[in-house]
Amino acid sequence: MKIEEHLNNLNLYGMHRRWESLKENHDLMGLSLQEGLELLLQAEAELRSDRKRERLIKGANFRYQASVNEISFLPGRNLDRTTIATLADCSFIDKGETISVTGATGCGKSYLASAIGQQACLMGYKTIYLSMSKLMAQLKQAKAQGSNIKYLDNLSKHKLLIIDDFGLSCLDRPQSLDFMEIIEDRHGKLSTILVSQLPMADWYDLITENTIADALMDRIIHSAIRIELKGESLRKKR
Repeated sequence: MKIEEHLNNLNLYGMHRRWESLKENHDLMGLSLQEGLELLLQAEAELRSDRKRERLIKGANFRYQASVNEISFLPGRNLDRTTIATLADCSFIDKGETISVTGATGCGKSYLASAIGQQACLMGYKTIYLSMSKLMAQLKQAKAQGSNIKYLDNLSKHKLLIIDDFGLSCLDRPQSLDFMEIIEDRHGKLSTILVSQLPMADWYDLITENTIADALMDRIIHSAIRIELKGESLRKKR
């Protein structure tokens, strides 16, 4: 059996591609066995890493295909380059930190959250992007099917959870308890990005019961990295 067939049968497609390239460029004869093997293994590792990143980005279901390199720092946006550069290394995920992104409609909150999330995927962190309404709907459905524990367990496997449109409606008691459970599970261990049109000072009023609101806000507000976007709608400028 030829080398190419062995590589394909073993699903070593990166090595196969590099092998074909070396043959076409007649580089094989000038390489030692160790040098050739290192090149083949490097090609396989790169291909698998690229495919993992692609799977993570696809599975995250971002609202926008965004990049931290394309974030706008126009004057008046109240967006600091140093803050974004710090977040781009994703160390906040390793620390299990929470980020809040607030601002008026159209100021680029969802794009910013998507960009940070995609950066996390590029660095190998499993991420998921959900609107608050979709999160609550999925939880309600999971409860009806008796699979809410499984759903919450699956959610906890994501190193970064991005919740968009937080605060569009108030949470009733069951929703508040569900949300509290999610935040409690992630607090200090897994990262969450909350995106909202409302300033953080108004978040307390979204929870119908004061005791639950106190517990939630204690875990969110005091330790969150805050980004408050300002300025005119970016949509008007397009």
